[in-house]
Amino acid sequence: MSTTGTGRQRRIVEPEIARSWLLVNGSRPESFDTARASRADQIILDVEDAVDPANKDAARAAVVDWLGSGNRAWVRINDRSTPFWADDMALLAGVDGLDGVLLAKTEAAEHVTETFDRLGGAVPVLPLIESAVGIEAAVSIAGARGAFRLAFGSGDYRRDTGTSADDLAMAYPRSRLVVASRVGNLPGPIDGPTVGSSHPVLREQSQTTVALGMTGKLCLDIGQLPVINEVISPTPSDVAWARDFLADFEARGRVINDGSDLPRLGRAQKIEKLATAFGVNPL
Repeated sequence: MSTTGTGRQRRIVEPEIARSWLLVNGSRPESFDTARASRADQIILDVEDAVDPANKDAARAAVVDWLGSGNRAWVRINDRSTPFWADDMALLAGVDGLDGVLLAKTEAAEHVTETFDRLGGAVPVLPLIESAVGIEAAVSIAGARGAFRLAFGSGDYRRDTGTSADDLAMAYPRSRLVVASRVGNLPGPIDGPTVGSSHPVLREQSQTTVALGMTGKLCLDIGQLPVINEVISPTPSDVAWARDFLADFEARGRVINDGSDLPRLGRAQKIEKLATAFGVNPL
């Protein structure tokens, strides 16, 4: 736990299980401290699509300056096919406070490994998959050296494929990332953002995220954070069931009674771990 500028205790959530990933425009350094003090599990300073090409140098400099002042964040960098990628690598390599990078428009495993190597081989890479080519290469991308967790660039994917935002139409790419993450032994993938300020829509889309097996969501606005964090957390009733099951399992000497015990034990242990990390209490 850490104290925010408002005096509220901010819970530290590790990136492997982080639910909300707040994107912050890298050319607006005045918003960085506010983002850090927010309810976001992780923050991502964006020097890619959010920043006009003419302003990228200034945005990079602002990001590096803030990180070098004792702060920590992820950075969304430009895609491997652009000249901006090399500039990002040159400035970010060795920067203190860089938790990792979100690599835009990843379409091949080599994009991940080249980024990982250029940053010194110690900075994790979140491949942001935003195209049909990327979706079909998801398994090899998930297995790339340096890949930490997959993320879905849903808006650019729709633009690339002509797919609608309908849940059914978007089920395939999301499920593909879930399966690829499992094959690559990565944590569950991070879903794309919801555009707009409607909390009912955000709640419904976050529930779809969970239903399809994704375990995080990109976020564009601080006001979305409470809903995302709530929906992508175990419910209090889930936590009550898990703790009751684990207590009963211990009381009977951890004896397996039937074929359903091991799957239920695994589910209960996972719920308990997440509930502890997220501060969810049983009913």
